[in-house]
Amino acid sequence: MNLATRSIVYVSLTAGLLSVAGLPSVLMAQSGDVASDAVESQAHAAWRETMHNTAAPENGCFHASYPSTQWEAVECADRPAYRSALPQLRGREQTLGNGSDYVAQALSGHTISLAAGSFPTVSGVTSEKSVGVAAFGDGGILGSNEYTLQVNTNFANTAACDGYTNCLAWQQYVISTNTPVSLTSSSLTGKTEVFIEYWLIDYGSSTNASCPSGFINGGADDPGVDCVQNTPAVVVYNGQLPITDLASLALSGSAVASGTDKAVATYGTEAYTATVADSYTDISSGWTQAEFNVLGNAGGSEAKFNSSGVSITAKIALTDGSTTAPTCVSPSSVEGTTGETNNLTGKSCTSTSGSAPYIEFVESD
Repeated sequence: MNLATRSIVYVSLTAGLLSVAGLPSVLMAQSGDVASDAVESQAHAAWRETMHNTAAPENGCFHASYPSTQWEAVECADRPAYRSALPQLRGREQTLGNGSDYVAQALSGHTISLAAGSFPTVSGVTSEKSVGVAAFGDGGILGSNEYTLQVNTNFANTAACDGYTNCLAWQQYVISTNTPVSLTSSSLTGKTEVFIEYWLIDYGSSTNASCPSGFINGGADDPGVDCVQNTPAVVVYNGQLPITDLASLALSGSAVASGTDKAVATYGTEAYTATVADSYTDISSGWTQAEFNVLGNAGGSEAKFNSSGVSITAKIALTDGSTTAPTCVSPSSVEGTTGETNNLTGKSCTSTSGSAPYIEFVESD
């Protein structure tokens, strides 16, 4: 073999050895990237859980960015002129909402202090639009990417009802992708906001049908009136958050006796909270069921997803002073409190015990 031939063979062997030697390094680098991404994802998830469980320092509006777990005061947006509808049950509904939804029931004798809703699995979601429902006069904020996330309490007669036996307290923790600027304006904010809507339904009597301080009259009932108000809002996203980001969005609500109730929205590595004094509803004393879902945007409207292939897993984790698995209350039991709906059907529900017991259910088209 001449020198030139030997040189070619040497170069070829060297290149081959370098290629083989370099392969584990590349694989190790790729493996390291995957592991790093997994660790970071877990850290983000842990941070979000921490923020949902971290009390606000006082009434007001607050924000935090990962990795900080300190709520920082921010300027509140105006009180949204948003209104949810009360259920109008008309036979057994096939889709979720309008009083027909999977609900997490706390252990008997316990009350809920926090309910956290999230979507661990979202597949096939490409579009959504809020559409009117005839039973509710085709009301609501209608159009593409118009939807709400809602954590809703059950109805309960509490001390805030001032002894009126027909009165029911109710509280909703809401993320809305759009709200009216005011009760007298049809203009919309065009922003995604988090806030709390709190109610005293059928408050008062036929001789005294006026709302207590902190509420406005939401309409006549019999014998009382429906009293309602929204907290000032906190802007989560300067625009309508696309429905394709649903898996990155979570919402929780908490209630503290003689303290502050809060709604917390987390979106990626950002957290936002709006608060209200529990004394307006005293819901902390009677909160035993929690509903969570993605629904139409106000007024009894329906969140209508793209026509096929949609599957969403919804999770509701409870803090109720126990580690016992909550009860999955099925839609056939006519549970749930809000009038808004989506066009999906509940398929199954499971419950899990632990330090943060939860239910999960699948909804699909």
